[in-house]
Amino acid sequence: QVQLVESGGGLVQPGGSLRLSCAASGSSSRFNTMGWYRQAPGKQRELVATITRAGVIMYADSVKGRFTVSRDNAKNTVYLQMNSLKPEDTAVYYCYGRDFRGVDYWGQGTQVTASS
Repeated sequence: QVQLVESGGGLVQPGGSLRLSCAASGSSSRFNTMGWYRQAPGKQRELVATITRAGVIMYADSVKGRFTVSRDNAKNTVYLQMNSLKPEDTAVYYCYGRDFRGVDYWGQGTQVTASS
């Protein structure tokens, strides 16, 4: 059973920073692509950032220059450093992983709130 476990969400003032972590465990936990999606109330889930095992990175336009995705392949862990947070970044953030068979996995989600 593959599991993705997120940590690091919380409440921060606009302009602040948070770092999310996601650790994969279980069999078949070597992922080709890992990353983050988010879902705000009343909206569809959207891509935030992804990174392949080879280090190819993709960002949503709305977070470019503010968020940085990285991963530690040896630890099967992906990170999301979020700087200059805005109220519109408020959402549940989901860790994502796609294995080499093309099967997708999701974490349980962690709440990020940017509010004064």
